[in-house]
Amino acid sequence: MVSRACSTLLGTPARTAERLSAGSRTAVFRAGLRDGRRVIVKLYDHTARRNALTEAVAIRAAGVTVPVPQVLGSGTISSEGATALITCDLGGHTLGVSVRSGRIPHAQALKDLGSLLARLHRAPPVEQVVPRRPFFDSFSPLTRRCPPELLNQIGPALAVIADTAERAPSVWCHGDIHFDNVVLSGPHGTRYLVDFTDAAPGLREADVAHALVMTAAHTPWDRRTLLDAYAAPLDDTRLSAWVVVHTARCWVHATPGTSRHLWSDRLADLARQTPHLFRTARREGTQR
Repeated sequence: MVSRACSTLLGTPARTAERLSAGSRTAVFRAGLRDGRRVIVKLYDHTARRNALTEAVAIRAAGVTVPVPQVLGSGTISSEGATALITCDLGGHTLGVSVRSGRIPHAQALKDLGSLLARLHRAPPVEQVVPRRPFFDSFSPLTRRCPPELLNQIGPALAVIADTAERAPSVWCHGDIHFDNVVLSGPHGTRYLVDFTDAAPGLREADVAHALVMTAAHTPWDRRTLLDAYAAPLDDTRLSAWVVVHTARCWVHATPGTSRHLWSDRLADLARQTPHLFRTARREGTQR
């Protein structure tokens, strides 16, 4: 399928292909073309909610305000409706790799991410092509997998989001912002945002909260570091509510054991810091 995608969309077949990641409906490959170019090929199953065409739109829209990989081709590559997106290969040196290796301090990486998000949120949303997702549609995966007792406990946080979801203005959101979706490329290590699978118009607080949760910015110092770099007005109550919800999502998807204990502890910390967003006081965290 990688070679077919390259032949169909670029007119050149792939000579090599290395799988970088795979999900239930998408797979990403680094490919070497016969003409010598190296590209990233993302394949979408025909059943995928989003597809290569909507991601291409998202990348081009975001590219107005932030560095993004160049889209080389996108389109349908099978009679069943599978699609593919091909972008230039920026390399594999991510902000996450730099933080884990100690080359870039965690605080600096938070500043980089906050600044990128602020610039992204100034890009004009393209709602006629990639519509804003309805509130309840956004939370259906959580409600299907979340234990009833946890849903009850985070009910106030969900209520805060629901009360403001429709009237708050939209911005262009990345949807899966974290250190490994920022690639450092070029002689000056330019920060590029990548992987716009979940990009859509949405609430800025949801995107910023995702960044706080996925970068382990759970201390007041780390939170302030990212928010100071973001430097745009935010509704603090709505932001905190989204932090609770994203943390609950991580708990739901975590593997039993050490990982789930970590997210249980973070939920318990949030309950102490923002008790108004939890229905009952949490003393031992989520049931394990």
